[in-house]
Amino acid sequence: MKKLLFLSTIGFCFLSFQNSLSQELKKLTLDEVLKLAEEQSPYAMIAKHRFRASYWQYRTYVAQYRPSLTLTGTTPSYSTAYERVWNSFTNTWDYRSTNTLNNIGSLSLSQNVGFSGGTISLNSDLNLFNDFENHTRKYITSPLTIALNQPMFRYNALRWQKKTEPLKYDAAKKTYLANIESVHQQAVQYFFGLALAQINKQIAEMNYSNADTLYRIARGRYDLGTIAEDELLQMQLSWLNTETARKQAEMNLRDREIRLRSFLGFKEGVSIELIIPSEIPSLQVNSKEVLDLAMANNPEIVNEQLTLLTAQSAMVQAKAEKGLNANLVASYGLRDQDPNFALAYEQPARQQTVRIGFTLPILDWGLGRGRYKLALSSYELAQVQSAQALVDFEENLLLDVDQFNLQADQVSIAAKSDTVAMKRYEVTKQRFLIGKIAVLDLQDADSRKDQNRRAYIQSLQDYWNFFYNIRSLALYDFINRKPLESDFAELIK
Repeated sequence: MKKLLFLSTIGFCFLSFQNSLSQELKKLTLDEVLKLAEEQSPYAMIAKHRFRASYWQYRTYVAQYRPSLTLTGTTPSYSTAYERVWNSFTNTWDYRSTNTLNNIGSLSLSQNVGFSGGTISLNSDLNLFNDFENHTRKYITSPLTIALNQPMFRYNALRWQKKTEPLKYDAAKKTYLANIESVHQQAVQYFFGLALAQINKQIAEMNYSNADTLYRIARGRYDLGTIAEDELLQMQLSWLNTETARKQAEMNLRDREIRLRSFLGFKEGVSIELIIPSEIPSLQVNSKEVLDLAMANNPEIVNEQLTLLTAQSAMVQAKAEKGLNANLVASYGLRDQDPNFALAYEQPARQQTVRIGFTLPILDWGLGRGRYKLALSSYELAQVQSAQALVDFEENLLLDVDQFNLQADQVSIAAKSDTVAMKRYEVTKQRFLIGKIAVLDLQDADSRKDQNRRAYIQSLQDYWNFFYNIRSLALYDFINRKPLESDFAELIK
């Protein structure tokens, strides 16, 4: 039994050693975590793919304004059947056997006309018709046909897209930059979440060690009769509580490490240890400058403009659809036919078409007028909501700027408080060891030491949260004094 227990212990130690070797330790600073989050976190990948979707939507819009060349055809088109034909001699219908083969090809070059909303096109058609019953064939040609399809008095979707689509693409680029700043803010949360867990683990270990030492000293004093039993029990209770806190801190550390590792896209074999920043930039930002930058760069402002344009477009469409709608279709071209392919293009005759169709509601029981009034009301509502959204945006931004400008002092105060609290604890501990103060005074100093240490880490987190929030609002790097940028051409590869 002892031999089995010994072998099991050796095996467990060996596996633990192997596991520790397989763990890759990464010591990361805040800047490194931010860079990794920007490059490989799932949230950054989501932002990248959303921008790609917006880019291809914009490319689709641009393609509408470029010529489109299309080749269409049907080959072969074979038919054998009875065809009904009128016999003028007998004044009756006859049924004639047919056995035909058609080969049809058409080449079309078309172009949308943005300012008018119409389409102009050039077409060339060729049809080889074979009649096997009569042993004949013909080349039916249309060398060139120019056609115009022009809506009249109607809603011009192309004209409105020319206003909205470039704005959408601009908003997509700014939204991507803002999303990356949101990733930075998330990285700050995960970084300091793990940093605080590391600090709590260190505090728990130190408190356990101190409580163990103090409990041993208290037992000696109790044996000498210099302290009462309730004080000894209080020290024992503190020692037991520190053991519980140490285990809880270990579990919390593992949880926070798993979260940061998942956020950064690391595998399970990676262990992370953070290097907490000891300095912050000496930076104060100007409210008016941030507001001006935000009004020029923030995607929310562009989206408000888009909302107004979309509502205005819907109103114009509803107004156009309640009145006269007409469509002009005109074409002019050449046509010919001949059994000889070369002669089928020799003497083409003209062919032309002009057609105007129109729709004018006579009695619709106010349906068109109701749709227009609804669209008009929606547009006016969008104007009011947009104006209020801009006011709220400005007020919240100014508040955020003021909050950020306070953070540097908050960090400085928290750092001093941390130093003072630690020094007070050391002094209190030494006084307790020589019997000058009671247990409760020592515990109070110990508690405040821990609170101020955690408060310092929290103040650092608040500073960097507000810093990246301001960057996100203005899309501006206030440290290097330049706009935030990205290689958008690289993103779409």
